[in-house]
Amino acid sequence: IEKRLRWYWRNPTDLSSWHIDETYVKVNGRWSYLYRAVDQRGDTIDFYLSSRRNTKSAYCFLGKILNNVKKWQIPQVINTDKAPTYGRALSRLKREGKCPPDLEHRQIKYKNNVIECDHGKLKRIIRATLGFKSMKTAYATIKGIEVMRALRKGQASSFYYGQPQGEVCLINRVFGL
Repeated sequence: IEKRLRWYWRNPTDLSSWHIDETYVKVNGRWSYLYRAVDQRGDTIDFYLSSRRNTKSAYCFLGKILNNVKKWQIPQVINTDKAPTYGRALSRLKREGKCPPDLEHRQIKYKNNVIECDHGKLKRIIRATLGFKSMKTAYATIKGIEVMRALRKGQASSFYYGQPQGEVCLINRVFGL
């Protein structure tokens, strides 16, 4: 599902700021970290599941986001919580030239409320699964949940062509049903 619908929902349109944060997910009895990014309107940009919460994981996640978007889609501001890993990862990306040098990094706690609210809605769905058995199944399940939530949030609404059952028509068109 994600591969076929990626183009429809992973095109950030609000270029002013992104909100990046991580949350906990239980995988095989251990806590893993789900890094997520949303734009100003709450539309999902991307996510990354990691067993650790360190600079390397933050670097991989930010690198993944910046590689998947066009140069003109990179925002002016990235809002994160006060975790020092994001600052180190962004400075490394700037040194390597993968990130624009004028990108502003804000670490103001209350500015990240957009993504904290989005975490709650996602966790409500994940809680019903009672955890995951492996990282592979966790990633696959979360990927499907994120795609369906993105469609429910209306991220692909410009492709509905004014049809009342737009989501259904989009799925039918993409999968040839």
